[in-house]
Amino acid sequence: MTHKNPLPHNNKQSQLVMAARRDQELREQSYRGQALKMYPWVCGRCTREFTHKNLAELTVHHRNHNHDDNPADGSNWELLCLYCHDNEHSRYEETRFAGVQSRKPSTPTVTHNPFADLKSLLNAKK
Repeated sequence: MTHKNPLPHNNKQSQLVMAARRDQELREQSYRGQALKMYPWVCGRCTREFTHKNLAELTVHHRNHNHDDNPADGSNWELLCLYCHDNEHSRYEETRFAGVQSRKPSTPTVTHNPFADLKSLLNAKK
């Protein structure tokens, strides 16, 4: 009885994932490098200034939230510090979530009132 070795499939899958991650890192380095050459090293929100020493804390934010939209002129990028970048994405997610919430049907109207006849019940006990 022969068994197929699952390793080649897993190995091929692992290679695919590693290649995709490597390509993504190269893309990110590419647009990050371009943005850092193009724009002053200042956060676009809080105006914190950066040097080579703390440059790792300056990120490239995609204005339209599409990380694959990287025009050579940098029109979809802005430099944001880690904190402002995180805040921007939190606000974006809250906006998206609120949009989903508003599309839900309204809560059902309550038609039963357990206290409707309370006054007559209290009067009956007197």
